[in-house]
Amino acid sequence: MIDDSRPIFLQIAELIENDIVDGALAEESQVPSTNEFAAFYRINPATAAKGVNRLVDDGILYKKRGIGMFVAAGARSRLVAQRRDDFFREYVQPMTREARKLGISTAQLTEMLHRTESTSDMTEGSVSR
Repeated sequence: MIDDSRPIFLQIAELIENDIVDGALAEESQVPSTNEFAAFYRINPATAAKGVNRLVDDGILYKKRGIGMFVAAGARSRLVAQRRDDFFREYVQPMTREARKLGISTAQLTEMLHRTESTSDMTEGSVSR
């Protein structure tokens, strides 16, 4: 899971964020310690701590002195909102700019998205809408 293309501490933070968004880490649940992350991913504990502390600084995790780190109340909804904003900025805006350049109308783009959705439903074995 850890790769060399990006800073490891950011990847640790993203792994925790993904677990929160996916529901594997519920609000008020304890997250693994920095030593557990370090042992599991064979990284320096200071690097793991940097990733965890980033989430503390962002209000996603909080410390209980002498006990550990926990998922903050509202963390999932904040992460989902942030990811939706990122998705819009990184994918939707560039896609709509390109569509405009190609003369694709909003209606045509919407139809393409529906067609893609139907195709993925069939590929996943679901009944198409």
